[in-house]
Amino acid sequence: MGTGIQTSNGKAFEYACIIALCEHLSDGQEIVIKQSPQMITAQRLYDDISDDMKDHLDDAARASVRIIKRLEPQLCEVDGNEPLYLSLQADAAGIKGDVRDVLCLRKQNGWEIGLSCKHNHHAVKHSRLSDTIDFGKEWLGIPCSKTYFNKVVPLFTQLRVIRDASKTKGEPILWNNMSDKAEKYYIPILEAFIEELKRIATENVNIPEKLIRYLLGRYDFYKVITDDKNRTTRVEAVNIAGTLNKQSGHLKAITKIPLLKMPMQFYHIGFKPGSNNTIEVVCDEGWQISMRIHSASSKIEPSLKFDVNLISLPSSVYTQVEPWDNDLNQNRSQRLGTYAKKILKIDNTVE
Repeated sequence: MGTGIQTSNGKAFEYACIIALCEHLSDGQEIVIKQSPQMITAQRLYDDISDDMKDHLDDAARASVRIIKRLEPQLCEVDGNEPLYLSLQADAAGIKGDVRDVLCLRKQNGWEIGLSCKHNHHAVKHSRLSDTIDFGKEWLGIPCSKTYFNKVVPLFTQLRVIRDASKTKGEPILWNNMSDKAEKYYIPILEAFIEELKRIATENVNIPEKLIRYLLGRYDFYKVITDDKNRTTRVEAVNIAGTLNKQSGHLKAITKIPLLKMPMQFYHIGFKPGSNNTIEVVCDEGWQISMRIHSASSKIEPSLKFDVNLISLPSSVYTQVEPWDNDLNQNRSQRLGTYAKKILKIDNTVE
């Protein structure tokens, strides 16, 4: 699946989650959907996909809500805290350390939870490397060394020269046309990154924990992952600060979500076997991530992007898989545009 299509389907899935939350939670309480540019975009992308894809996304979203309802009493138990607000976050929130896509909140008591919605993939935060980006300072609070920049600056400078020269000629050079990009750029840049991350971890404390916290963001959340092939939805509770699973009044969730243990040490930082563009970071407590470097653009640019995936989490992570077909009696023709007009109070304020 192409990156553009994956992104569009991901946004459409966020909107399907809004629909599912409305359908499951509107009985007996007022729900307000916060209108925003990102909500408008997600609705447009949702409306543009095929009916078959809508059915897939709707089924996946409903399955996720069935799980989360059992874990979050405040979604259904009003306890005098109406309305329930639903909103979508802008992509820029992820840059600021918030990886949540969908927010559910009650302003009266300050309660909120967030969902990170993934359509057929497990990616977490995406970050860039360039000759001006100090990943140590931005990610970990520890500046990178001159040694690191002395290694990567010449490489990114070469890319900038190639980019500028191609612009001057009016003939942009594509990454696909560079046969030796891995040997000339990917591998040496990743080698410099690995060495610098190891150095920072050796000279400072709590670096594995800081790395995981940076990649997962500053807020607890439910990670919702669709699996179209098996017609299931997987929900993982990333509960680091203990803000998930709160009771509503005297009503408690049927299951207690444990806190995740943070890693204290790196076991391994190195290239994935057989790969020239992906490294693996293995920590204690069961944490393992993969980081694939690539260009976010088809044209050569003087920066590269990490596609970060969580390979494994601590065994204590609360995970539940829900089959879609549990809910086939739902009316698949319900769509937010008509549903909201009939049932919900829409807050048309664009934030």
